[in-house]
Formats: sequence, C-alpha cells, structure tokens
Amino acid sequence: MKRLSIGLLIALLGVALGPGAVRADDHLLPYIESDENGLHTQPWFANTFLDLREDVATAAAEGRNLVIIWEQRGCPYCREMHRVNLRIPEIVDYIKANFDVIQLNLWGDLEVVDTDGEVLTEKQLARKYRVQFTPTLQFFPMVLNETAAKAGDDEEIWRLMGYWKPFHFHNSFVYVREKGYETEPNFQRWLQARADKLRAEGKEVEIW
Repeated sequence: MKRLSIGLLIALLGVALGPGAVRADDHLLPYIESDENGLHTQPWFANTFLDLREDVATAAAEGRNLVIIWEQRGCPYCREMHRVNLRIPEIVDYIKANFDVIQLNLWGDLEVVDTDGEVLTEKQLARKYRVQFTPTLQFFPMVLNETAAKAGDDEEIWRLMGYWKPFHFHNSFVYVREKGYETEPNFQRWLQARADKLRAEGKEVEIW
C-alpha cells in the first residue's frame, strides 16, 4: 500500500478544534515522567514480543490498527506530545479504542522482527525505515501484503513526523481509522474539510 507522509509544516498550522485544545479547566490525565531509558511510556502502550507482522494481526483481530511511536531520550517534542496531547482524555480514549501502540527507541537495542521477517535492533530498524525525527508515528493497515512480504515502511499507510498540535494529532488517527486517505490522499485538504464539517455541525472552533 502506498505510503503517505507529510512534513512538520502542517503541525505549525494555527487551527485547532475544541476537542483537541488544552484549556485550564480540562480534566487532564496524569503526566507520565520519563523512565530509565529517557522515554515517556504510557501505561496503555502495548507490550509485545516485537514481531511486527504478529502485532499487526493481533491488533486487527480486535478491530484495531497498529501504530509505532518512535521516541528518544531528551526529545523535547516527545515530551510535549506526552505533556499535552496524551493527557487529553478524548484523544487517549480514541487511540485506545482503535489502535494498538508500540513505542520504539530510536537508539535502542531491543530486537524487532520486521514485517518482512528481518530481525534488527530498534536503531537498525529506524535506519531501515528512514526514521530521522522524533516523535515519528507509523500507521499500519489491518491486513499486510500476503503475496510478498514487504518491509514495514512499505506497508505503512501514514506517517506523522514531529510534534503536532492536539487537533492535528488526534485527527491523524481519525484519518487512518476512517480511511480518509482512500478518498483524499492530501491530509491537509482532508483536515480542512473535516474542520468545515465540524463547524457546520455547530461544534466549537478555537485557535490554539
């Protein structure tokens, strides 16, 4: 399946809708401090044997997509993602209901079995996937190519790079879940159409 990717530029757009905005009166989830590896690991992240083809199948059996979140020690944008986006209950609830999330370390040494069967360390896999920024999120389809085993970066359907504001971040997951890429491969246009639809429904639009 063709990979869709977009740079950090979209993250800098100034539009955010109410569900994604952080306000002082919001009931936020606890902030997760970094662990001994310098990563902020959410308690609901999946703990697997890191066989990615198996992980995709396990998620699909429960009606969910697999997502890999790449992070690294000392990453301020990773910290911001956990400090802001992953403390918003609506975002977290949506992710947990529709996705299995695996966290990988850009410089880590854990062994991972790629979707093509190759066994690599986390840092080797990051190089193979051309992951250069953190956080980077890779979204996978529920069904992988069965006729020819492909590497994970050829299987992925969407890639989010860098820190994105809550509305953009949240709707990246909606984009994958609702297969928005099938009708609109340009995420920015899809996102604008979604914002217009929510406004038309009388939902609040805020500048973040």
